Amino acid sequence: MPAIDRRKQIVEAAAKSFSLFGYKATTMDQVAKIANVGKGTIYTFFTNKEELFDEILHNVITEMKTVVLREIRDDQPFFDKLYKGLDAMLDFRSEHELLVKLSQEVREFGTLQAQEAMQRIENVILDYMERQVIQAVDQGEMIPADPKIVSFVILKLYIALSLDWNKLHQALDKEDIKHYFNIFLAEGLVPKQQAVKD
Repeated sequence: MPAIDRRKQIVEAAAKSFSLFGYKATTMDQVAKIANVGKGTIYTFFTNKEELFDEILHNVITEMKTVVLREIRDDQPFFDKLYKGLDAMLDFRSEHELLVKLSQEVREFGTLQAQEAMQRIENVILDYMERQVIQAVDQGEMIPADPKIVSFVILKLYIALSLDWNKLHQALDKEDIKHYFNIFLAEGLVPKQQAVKD
């Protein structure tokens, strides 16, 4: 078997192991067993578990970016693009086996590597949003504001409406989330007549 195939086989086996057992419980022995290779073979391609995990996380991030780019078009208005991009990213995050397992591991064990991985995922989302905010300001679709702060608030609002709300109340559907997203971010809570008076 060519070396390139063996490397791919190891990466796929490791992705399966991390998705099933999490970062903490995955061992190189498990990866070798799933990949059907000797443990030494893994070390020909990867120095340690951290390096192998980093490769898999990089692949997941690339996949997530591809999913988002399929959902948005440059000619869409800012809030449509932002909403579709966020929706795609958070759906991806909540459905991808590895990310679901890592979230669970963070909640249950607080594993540092799982926390760092989930932070990397959130940073990718925030970077995407920051670029969208800068573009919206440049095109006059939004008032000038610090893109880092705006992106952070938008993400936290979206998570609050789509995930946190569901823990205490009946889940909002996507149209409800979009409606409240627009009220809080685009229209504001102050009635139009009162906004004019002030």
